[in-house]
Amino acid sequence: MNKTLTRFAFATLAAVLPFTAEAAGGKVVVGYQTDALPSSVGIANGDFAKATGTEVDFRKFNSGAEIFAAIASGDVQVGYVGSSPFAAATSRGLDVKAFHLATISGTDEALVVRNGSGIEKAGDLKGKKLAAAPVSTDHYQLLAVLKQEKLSERDAQVFAIPQPDIVAAWNRGDLDGAFVWDPALTELKKTGTVLLTSRQVADRGAPTFTAWVATAPFAKDNPAFLKSFAGVVEKYSASFQSDKAAWGPDSENAKALAKLLGGTPADQASALSNLSLVPAQQQATVSWLAGGEGSGAAKILKATAEFLKEQKKITTVLPSYGGFVTADYVKDAR
Repeated sequence: MNKTLTRFAFATLAAVLPFTAEAAGGKVVVGYQTDALPSSVGIANGDFAKATGTEVDFRKFNSGAEIFAAIASGDVQVGYVGSSPFAAATSRGLDVKAFHLATISGTDEALVVRNGSGIEKAGDLKGKKLAAAPVSTDHYQLLAVLKQEKLSERDAQVFAIPQPDIVAAWNRGDLDGAFVWDPALTELKKTGTVLLTSRQVADRGAPTFTAWVATAPFAKDNPAFLKSFAGVVEKYSASFQSDKAAWGPDSENAKALAKLLGGTPADQASALSNLSLVPAQQQATVSWLAGGEGSGAAKILKATAEFLKEQKKITTVLPSYGGFVTADYVKDAR
């Protein structure tokens, strides 16, 4: 974990520039994560390559922080990330553009507490051993909950460790609670109870989102690719929202997700049901990606950065985060 974060903290945008030019003439490397998304079916069946007419190399990562480290090193041009690592990355000088909003705070991420831990409400977290993936939206929301309860990280013994390590620590009985997403969420709920969902934490004042981002140089040089990519994401998201039967536990879509991401088709269908998706036409408004500094996404990024600075996770908050979001690529994604 420390090696990854150190790599990321000292990486510069200059490292990205040569690689993006090379990728534009050949394959594009895209980072994705293990949580279930309708568009992940397009990864499994090759739809992104077909729609964009480009060879796409999809690489799986455990967190948005890892994806941003890969972006900063020049290894990845496009990635699926959460708003907390997004705010941290841009505050440290990485120039990326969010071009499609994947999800907003829902029940697909949650703070799970171990059965028998004595935690029945947020105020009971004092003195408990808790975990979340470093610099993730879950980490951000876990710290936000503690702040709301007037507790510090030390008061609650917070461990910032990757999700696979969280599951291992949970299974050893080393943790009282953890803020996670699937597949870890499904695993922890077998012996734990959801205390707060991401949506509930958002309602308490700490909203988050996940988005597809591209390096600014790549976005400038490859607008047709990003429009086609956003179109594929939207196609699958719209299918999920309009035809739930096609995404049930016995569906071909759920089977494709299980093959790509692990778990069972039923696990994937259940995880999908927890998502909160925003249609492209809504994304292309000031509520989310349009309007620069006044956009909803930019406001969330700035508020998140301010919180991260207060928590001493970053050292700088930028005057505006409007330059890191754009509605240009979702306007025609229907």
